[in-house]
Amino acid sequence: MPSRLMACTPSRLAAFDCPRRYRMTYLDRPAPARGAPWAHNTVGAVAHVALHRWWSGHRRDRTPEYGARLVAQAWQHDGFRDDDQSARWRDIVQDWIRAYLATVDPGDEPLGVERTVSATTERLAVSGRVDRLDERDGEVVVVDYKTGRRPCTDDDARGSMALALYALAVRRTLRRSCRRVELHHLPTGTVRVFDHDDESLQRHVRRAEAQAEDIRAATDTLAGGASVDDAFPPAPSAACSWCDFRSRCPEGQAASHARDPWAGLADLADHAAVGPARR
Repeated sequence: MPSRLMACTPSRLAAFDCPRRYRMTYLDRPAPARGAPWAHNTVGAVAHVALHRWWSGHRRDRTPEYGARLVAQAWQHDGFRDDDQSARWRDIVQDWIRAYLATVDPGDEPLGVERTVSATTERLAVSGRVDRLDERDGEVVVVDYKTGRRPCTDDDARGSMALALYALAVRRTLRRSCRRVELHHLPTGTVRVFDHDDESLQRHVRRAEAQAEDIRAATDTLAGGASVDDAFPPAPSAACSWCDFRSRCPEGQAASHARDPWAGLADLADHAAVGPARR
C-alpha cells in the first residue's frame, strides 16, 4: 500500500535539525516547559502583526504613520529586561515599519495577507501561511518579512526551502503561476529575490521529502521500543544558546552558554538607525 502522506509545515521540517528539539516541540505530551520568551521574537511578531493589519485596513488609511501606530497598538513586553528597554524597541520597530511602508504603494492590493496555502507531493501534505501574496505582471509573488539580525542575501532567497514550498503551494492552491519569492528585511528595507523554475522547486521538494523520511524513521524507531534519546538524539551546537528547551538538555547546556531573554536585541541594534536601502 502507498505510504500515508506526512502532514507538515516548513517550520516543522526545519525543526528536525535537532531531533530532540523536534520531539519536545511536536511529539511530547504533555509538552515540556519552555524557557522565557525571547525579546527578539516579540519584535518579529509585532512587526508581522502591524503589517498584516496595515494591509487589511482601508486603503485610505495606509500611510507609514498609521503603520507605526499599529506597532504601538500591538506591542508586547515579553522578553525585555525592563519597561525602558521595551519602550526603546517599540520606537525602533516603529521606525522600521515607517521607513519600509514609505517604499510601498498602498494602492497595490495584495492577493492575500497571512494566506494559508497547501500542496501535496508523493510523500508530503505541506501547508503554510504566507506573509503576503502580490500579483505582478500576471504572476503571483511570495513575500516573506524578516526581522533577523543580518540582512538577507539572494542566496537566502534561493536556498529557502520554506519559500520554495510556499511557491509550489501557491501554484496548487490558487492555480496560478508563481515563480518569484522575496525576502523583505524590515530593519534595513532590503529586498532579496529569486525566480524559481520547475527544477529548482523540485530540488526543494526532494529536500523536504528526505527530511520527512528521516522524521518518519525516527518516529517509527521510537514506536518500535527504542529510547527517546536513541530515536531523537540531540544535535548540540552553539545555537543551543537560543533553544527554548536548553534548560532540559544537558548536551545543549554543555555546548552553549545561557543567554538573557533580551540578548538577541544586541544583534539587531546595528540596524536600529538604518534607513531603507532597498535592492
